[in-house]
Amino acid sequence: MAWTINNGKLYFNTELYTGNASSSRNITGVGFQPDWTWIKSRNTADYDNMVTDVVRAAPKMLKTNSSAAEDASPGAGGIGSFDSDGFTIATGGINNTNMNNNGTTYVGWNWLAAGTAPSNTYAVKVVSDSGNKYRFDDFGTNAVTLEISEGGTFTFDQSDSSNNGHPLRFATQADGANSSQYTTGVTTNGTPGNAGAYTRITVAASAPTLFYYCTNHTGMGGQANTPVTNSFSNFAGTIKSNISPNTTSGFSIVKYTGTGANATVGHGLNSAPKMIIVKSLGAAESWFVYHADLTSATYTINLDTTGAQFSNASTWNSTAPSSSVFSIGTDAGTNGSSVNFIAYCFNDVQGYLKCGSYTGNGNADGPFVHTGFKPSFVLGKRTDGAGGWWILDSKRPGFNLTNEYLLANDAQAEASDGSFASDFLANGWKARATNGNFNASGGTYIYMAFSENPFTSSAGTPVTAR
Repeated sequence: MAWTINNGKLYFNTELYTGNASSSRNITGVGFQPDWTWIKSRNTADYDNMVTDVVRAAPKMLKTNSSAAEDASPGAGGIGSFDSDGFTIATGGINNTNMNNNGTTYVGWNWLAAGTAPSNTYAVKVVSDSGNKYRFDDFGTNAVTLEISEGGTFTFDQSDSSNNGHPLRFATQADGANSSQYTTGVTTNGTPGNAGAYTRITVAASAPTLFYYCTNHTGMGGQANTPVTNSFSNFAGTIKSNISPNTTSGFSIVKYTGTGANATVGHGLNSAPKMIIVKSLGAAESWFVYHADLTSATYTINLDTTGAQFSNASTWNSTAPSSSVFSIGTDAGTNGSSVNFIAYCFNDVQGYLKCGSYTGNGNADGPFVHTGFKPSFVLGKRTDGAGGWWILDSKRPGFNLTNEYLLANDAQAEASDGSFASDFLANGWKARATNGNFNASGGTYIYMAFSENPFTSSAGTPVTAR
């Protein structure tokens, strides 16, 4: 079978570099502008796993090996910007540890989410709520504040009959007061309340904060923020979320604010996520992981610890994700009241992304794990007992045995002691070690893998092993 993603490096790529302690260090060669970057030192211990994404905006950082809240102003040494072919490490001295110490070797794993030109269509209705108000996608709150990112194209579908007599337009002040209609990048079509009617905006670079409003009536609209976050508002859940989804590659970055009550959050993918990684931004809470191959949706596992899976109904509200939302319960780690959260969501994409599980055999001739593609990155964890979150990729060392590993839950340096030795093959990977964290007899393990190439390209050409 042939797949649609022939080159996984267009959506995920690993970049290796050596620190030089220079100011504003540009790291290039990624091949696209990343939306999520994860950096770890290789030859030096005690340097954290650092993650930055475009939805939270650079240089805000989290550490996968720590429960610490987000460092919203790391200043020098964080990722200062995401660039067209990589990223820039900000000027200053702190980069002499985590990201650009002179002589220290680093790995940077990079993912593409929505990219620099996201798009979305909102179904608009007019409802009665202390006067008429605009409502998007039948969300439970009206006249909400929108997030529509610079570079994105957003269509406001006004074909519903309730829009009759209520043209939606944009201005730089609420209700267009004391300002002319904002028309940069705006096109309209048809008559509101009739089929085919819409207002569409492509948000210009450096666009001001906007307001959507009705040209005939006051009090119907709200604010439309225009950040540079490659993202937009989503109304599929009971909580409004801000998302940067890539439905082709099965990856979405989701930011939301917790309520403390059972809720759902829209993720923007076109099928149910198989793995979700959630972190509280404002509180010192562990990283919580949903994986479809844990015992059930009542179970979770932490990314920043070595612990086994455990039952906690309040993490995911004992509910598996759907094609539009994931569920959260009352646990402070996924839904603290008025606390902001980030979620990284992944669904299987044939030939590119696989979230699965395997059972160890305790033998150096270990299990073969079929993914349907040549892996470029594998993150895995034992679930029935303690063990670290190991990371293997195709560039360390770049040939079989793939033997150099790092741990997502630990700041230790890269090791190549054979504990996680594997062969990366054309259609999966094979364990070559007996370490209990990786291949204990009868041990159960989950993983998430990304491809370098599918087993067969869209032209029907088989790929080769390493």
